[in-house]
Amino acid sequence: MATTESARAASIARKTNETDISVSLSVDGTGTGSISTGVGFFDHMLEQLSRHSLIDLEIKAKGDLHIDDHHTVEDTGIAIGQALAKALGDRKGITRYASLDLAMDETLTRAAVDISGRPFLVWDVNFSAPKIGTFDTELVREFFQALAQHGGITLHVTNLYGANNHHIAETCFKAVARVLRTACEVDPRQKDRIPSTKGSLA
Repeated sequence: MATTESARAASIARKTNETDISVSLSVDGTGTGSISTGVGFFDHMLEQLSRHSLIDLEIKAKGDLHIDDHHTVEDTGIAIGQALAKALGDRKGITRYASLDLAMDETLTRAAVDISGRPFLVWDVNFSAPKIGTFDTELVREFFQALAQHGGITLHVTNLYGANNHHIAETCFKAVARVLRTACEVDPRQKDRIPSTKGSLA
């Protein structure tokens, strides 16, 4: 079913034995977010994702945080990806591709996206410590893996350099946000066409 530019919004509810998550998003928003996952650093990163993509995000997540943050982070990525795919519908008129180098102080991170219907993540990001505060740095990749897989997008993220692990993680979220913003935008020159010679991005 086609999704018009004005109606590019969706909601997803996901409940398992490990997590209970609801996500509502609007692709054509203003970057406002109401986010509560119980994981402070992750909330901060999702706020960056919303603000810099201009995708409005409402997220409520309850997970088995007494074990660790893994299930909450991964399942939130799954739910956001599913909501994004649902909101974009048949992907008619989207710009589809985008890439960006994003700087933050000493850190530079590159992100590139193809909203292709073909999920794939290329991840070339290394952290010098296993945690940022109490947050496991390996969960940054887990989030983007879930987002790409369930959003049906090809996503490449490369940290070119950086010293501060908080900055490295934050540039990943901000860079992905910016490429999603561009790739999801409607191209006025082909707003009634699916941007593929195959005629489908499903």
